[in-house]
Amino acid sequence: MNNLCLYAVRYKVVTLVFSTIIALGGIFSFLNIGRLEDPEFTIKEAVIHTHYPGASAKQVELEVTEPIETAIQQLKQLKEVRSISRAGVSIIFAETQEIYDKHNLPQVWDELRRKVGSVNGQLPAGCQTPIVNDDFGDVYGVLFAITGDGYDKKQLKAYAEDLRRELLTCNDVGRIDFWGLPREAVFIEIDRAKLTQLGLNPNTIFDTLKGQNSVTPAGAVQVGSEYIPFRITGDYTSIEDIANQLISGSEGSMIRLKEIARIRHDIITPAAELMCYNGKEAVAIGISTISGGNVISMGDSIDQRLQELQANTPFGINIHTITSQSKIVEKSVSGFVSNLISAVAIVILLLVVFMGWREGIIIGFVLILTIFATLMVMKSYGITLQRISLGALIIALGMLVDNAIVVTEGIIIKMRQGIGREEAADQSVKETMWPLLGATIIAILAFAAISLSKDMTGEWLASLFQVICISLGLSWFFAITTVPCFCVMILPVPKNNGKKKHSQRFFKYYKTIVGKAIDHRWLTLTGVIGLLVVAVWGFSHVKQDFMPDTNRSQFTVDIWMPQGTHINSTEKQLEQVEKYVARLEGVQNISGFIGRGPLRFLLTFSPEMPDSAYAQLLIDVDDFRRVPELKKNIQQYLDKEVPQVIGSVDAFKLGPGGGAVIARLSGPETKILRNLAGQVKKIMAENPNSRSIRTDWGNQIKVSKVDFADLRAQGLGISRPEIGSSIAMNFTGSVVGQYRHRDDLLPIILRPPKKQRNNIDFFDEVQVFSQAKNKWVPVQQVTNRKITGVEDSVIHRLNQKRTLRVLCKQREGTTDALFRQLSPIIEKKLKLPPGYNLEWGGEHEEQIEANTKLMSNFPIAFAGMFLVTVLLFNSLRYPLIIFMGLPLVVVGVAPGMLIADKAFGFMAMLGFLSLFGMLIKNEIVLLDQIKAELADGKEPFTAVVESSASRIRPVTMATFTTVLGMIPLLTDAFFSPMAATIMGGLSFATLLTLFVVPVFFSTLFSVRRPGVKHF
Repeated sequence: MNNLCLYAVRYKVVTLVFSTIIALGGIFSFLNIGRLEDPEFTIKEAVIHTHYPGASAKQVELEVTEPIETAIQQLKQLKEVRSISRAGVSIIFAETQEIYDKHNLPQVWDELRRKVGSVNGQLPAGCQTPIVNDDFGDVYGVLFAITGDGYDKKQLKAYAEDLRRELLTCNDVGRIDFWGLPREAVFIEIDRAKLTQLGLNPNTIFDTLKGQNSVTPAGAVQVGSEYIPFRITGDYTSIEDIANQLISGSEGSMIRLKEIARIRHDIITPAAELMCYNGKEAVAIGISTISGGNVISMGDSIDQRLQELQANTPFGINIHTITSQSKIVEKSVSGFVSNLISAVAIVILLLVVFMGWREGIIIGFVLILTIFATLMVMKSYGITLQRISLGALIIALGMLVDNAIVVTEGIIIKMRQGIGREEAADQSVKETMWPLLGATIIAILAFAAISLSKDMTGEWLASLFQVICISLGLSWFFAITTVPCFCVMILPVPKNNGKKKHSQRFFKYYKTIVGKAIDHRWLTLTGVIGLLVVAVWGFSHVKQDFMPDTNRSQFTVDIWMPQGTHINSTEKQLEQVEKYVARLEGVQNISGFIGRGPLRFLLTFSPEMPDSAYAQLLIDVDDFRRVPELKKNIQQYLDKEVPQVIGSVDAFKLGPGGGAVIARLSGPETKILRNLAGQVKKIMAENPNSRSIRTDWGNQIKVSKVDFADLRAQGLGISRPEIGSSIAMNFTGSVVGQYRHRDDLLPIILRPPKKQRNNIDFFDEVQVFSQAKNKWVPVQQVTNRKITGVEDSVIHRLNQKRTLRVLCKQREGTTDALFRQLSPIIEKKLKLPPGYNLEWGGEHEEQIEANTKLMSNFPIAFAGMFLVTVLLFNSLRYPLIIFMGLPLVVVGVAPGMLIADKAFGFMAMLGFLSLFGMLIKNEIVLLDQIKAELADGKEPFTAVVESSASRIRPVTMATFTTVLGMIPLLTDAFFSPMAATIMGGLSFATLLTLFVVPVFFSTLFSVRRPGVKHF
């Protein structure tokens, strides 16, 4: 391996050309590498939708959800099964275990489909075939709102569909979906009295329309050598065709449909979802990027295509950008690159000041070369530029120069001893390459715990370890090749030969203090223990959190109306809130989504499931620094001025995890669960810092129950489904056929006029047609009475147990702080009956799971570090000294977090663990020098003190470059807790290391100052 050094030094042209190629390759890679806002991670969840029209939530749960859950729960690949049973629909979420990644998930989903398919025969009559959706995690990084002055929703829909066809051809576009498109239908509206008067059977209309518009096989005939099929025309091609359809009346008469009905093509009401943009009706179009694609390139391609289409865009149609990941990524990457350049400049300036301009230029050039080479490797392995990978480069920045500093320092010392340039380079590399390799491996292993974590957080942060591993490995390679070459070429021959004496005043003071610390070793060690105790106490004053809020200049306002609220009422309530928000300073645009959450436009954002009582505002502001104050003002407005709704104003979170305190109650009886939830809500409400308190079951809803009179109905030949169909037709309408319009197949719906179907007083006028008697029968004859009652509108289950969640959020501070206040009180006061359980979910559960995974993997990395130190020193006492010094990192972390006012969360925890690798690296440099001087036969006490003094510059320089290189990250919301942890921990730990490690060494190796008694 040492031949590499000599080769690089002797074949300077090759080294220079190689460096130039790497620099050019790095620039090319930077310009062409994929760019994203956040790293991709796999949503390991599939959703199973099953529609069961007419069934209550409880019927759906027992007849549909439970059989499907029972079947899929047999799959060993599944980690968790959650379900939502609503009136008429079952939604089941199947989450796989963490060991399954995007490569083997398709096979898991195939097995899931087979299991779901095996249940079809067990589902009740009238239940539709379950649909498995494994694209649940698609991210639509570009989201547009389309509005049009003077255009209705149907026209907006038509334009959106045309636009979709145009944009599908743009670069790197993966998938395009819509949000808020109206559902269209052909309506046949017949007065129920006229239908009865004419003696028309609705089934006659149904059969006629279905038969006329159905595809009918007509066979084929051989004509010569050809086989020609017959095609029967006559299906409906216009609304006029339907209007002219002849219907058989009573006594054989024929009536045109338009003579007895009003026929029109219109939008189905109530809508399933509604959208507005700055108060105007709108529809949304979302665009996702292909896997591994360049979101900036896609955004530029879309912008160019929209510009080309501008001339043909109908007057009045406007396309508004709700969110554009390409612009966010471009800004984010530019910001990070700016931070990276700042960090590089800080490090080079530090090197120039403390080592000399030639040394600074050499190490700075190698640093830049390492970054270029890292970019090349990243591109070749498909690692994109995003928040995590760019942050990893900045984190690694200070460590990247460590190896180069040690090698350069060694060459300078050898040259001062009168050794020739090439020989000095050769000897320096020979002496340091293996210790530096070991130290580099240890620094890499400190971040390995995150790569071993297979949960969502581990996958999301995977590029952190990958980039640090690549860059540190390359830094070691360049330190033993390029650095010696440039040192030989650039460094001058020192004027003074002979060994440098550490006679400067600073070094004298340092050696005196170290000597005294060794002399009074037990006092020194007692002081260190005291510092550790104080540091641990200081942690009690550090805020705790999981993931911080983003610096995104957007935030959300969520509104939950009482369950059963009509979507139009939810829309009116949202309009009131929107008008207030629009008046606030700094608010630019407001997108409103009613009926369900928007398309997933951010990887860490989870849209709300369909619910007519739910709405969300997505608010754009001119500066993200306004978000906290706006959040506070809007939340106060919701609580005081709109108390009839549950409102929650939130910024977006960085990384996986929720932002709520969630008490999860499970048990068999819904009534008891609701009672327990009421107790939990009351306790939450008593805390002044709690807000947005709600349950995911909501309130029970009113239902109108009709008792079926079995005997009377059977005597008239009327069945229960026929009564249900008649009631449905008289209010919501019944589908009696289909009509093809453009690319859509629209339902043909038979129903009464609006004044009859929207008035419950008309219920008693409902008529049921008896096929057996061939006459209309009043619904009162086949039913006993109509009762207004209540029932659950939604039932949630977790792993086949009914589970009700109670949620709340904090007004100020962190979620963890609120959890610590609420959880002991709830656990103490809540009396759980047998068979009922309380668990904590939300951010607390995510944090515990992520930290547990991280900590469970760290022993493996820790063992690897220990093994490397044993291999380096061929001793157990040296590794013991190194690992005795690790607790010193604790001393500086608490002050660092408190001074920076940062919360100790997952990223801070990761930074804390990575400190071990950084500190071990410094300790290896120090102990290796002590070992070398002892091998030269120097007196032990002198060897310890002199070696410690000789390693002040490389150790402190390595620390300063790492700490100062972190400064740009202090302004980043995501990395600032990690930066504060590393800056505080490494600064104090290094300071203590220079004094305490010599004491540890002297204690274990019984090193004493000659003639001095120790105590």
